[in-house]
Amino acid sequence: MDKIEHLFQTSVEQLVREIVAVNHAWKAIRELFGDDSPLSTSTRDLKTCLQVRLLREHAPEQVYLVKDSVESNQVGEEIYSLQLREKVGDRLYAEHLPVRVAKEFLTEQELRKFTKYQ
Repeated sequence: MDKIEHLFQTSVEQLVREIVAVNHAWKAIRELFGDDSPLSTSTRDLKTCLQVRLLREHAPEQVYLVKDSVESNQVGEEIYSLQLREKVGDRLYAEHLPVRVAKEFLTEQELRKFTKYQ
């Protein structure tokens, strides 16, 4: 990686903390204002952006995508879990990302790379 790019890279730990915090906020906002409120959609989109950033900066060495069949069955669509290779705090994953959303934000090449080490 280029030295300048490295200066702008955020640590896995920091990104995971941000993803978890935003995910909790999103769930609370959905309960208060509904799924379609502007605040709800903005918070959901922020979580997705942070997850994509985590993958692009740290996959597949420190994080990778794996389909979560349990979560998929609960929500009724295919879901990825962002699995961490080492714990961040007490967490081994950085929340969930619908496969349809991953396909919207990530290229086919990125998807192959990020799921390569399952």
